[in-house]
Amino acid sequence: MDIIRITDIEVYANHGVMPEERILGQKFVISAEIHMDFSPAALSGNLDKTINYAQVCQFINDYTQDNTYELIETLAESLTIEILNRFTLAERVDIEVKKPWAPIGLPVSNVSVKVSRSRHTVYVALGSNMGDKEGYLWGAVDALNALDNFKVSKVSDFVVTEPYGGVEQDDFLNGVLEGETTMTPLQLLEALNSIEEGAGRTREVHWGPRTLDLDIIFYDDEIIDSERLTIPHRDMHRRDFVLAPLKQIAPWKRHPVIGKTVEEMYEEL
Repeated sequence: MDIIRITDIEVYANHGVMPEERILGQKFVISAEIHMDFSPAALSGNLDKTINYAQVCQFINDYTQDNTYELIETLAESLTIEILNRFTLAERVDIEVKKPWAPIGLPVSNVSVKVSRSRHTVYVALGSNMGDKEGYLWGAVDALNALDNFKVSKVSDFVVTEPYGGVEQDDFLNGVLEGETTMTPLQLLEALNSIEEGAGRTREVHWGPRTLDLDIIFYDDEIIDSERLTIPHRDMHRRDFVLAPLKQIAPWKRHPVIGKTVEEMYEEL
């Protein structure tokens, strides 16, 4: 991956835990590394195929001056995400915020924090078996697209499937979407839960009827097994209503644990 490196932009701004830091302001020194593919611009000489580093510098200056945070960790995180969202050719952004005048009572050159964030490709399963099923599914797609840090790139056809889990209920309408996000897995889980709640989702009966069900199937090739979240989804390879629509949009996607593609898992099922 190619890198645009911007070193030590000096910005006078109002960030800090101490009230006087936010009122009087102080100097911050900010560096950035933007990871992207230069080859389309290098081969064509077209500025539109790369990122204008002068615009990035101006954005860093303006954003740092226009916002106020108690923690430089918050400044670094927010600035990194905003650059990813604004400059869409960037695949990864590393930001370092230095605080030369940190009030720590000892001689020190500066205190700094560094944040690295990337774009992630995710697959989310959608399901509904109550009310306006198709309306709930498209509502979830629209709600995700409305987020600043999520962009839907593909949506499968919706398929009618029988209920899973043995609870007597209406048939489901299921689908899968592909998206790009700068959210962490847990942030994405919280966003999906919020969208479910907005659609009136309740969790009274396990595998029971629901207005909207959203599950993270893949998050890049990450393998996560925690109390709150398992990725890849632990039952996806056994669920026709996940594999059938997923095969439409990503038949080549390989399961990072099982080692088989979506198409291979679908054929075996």
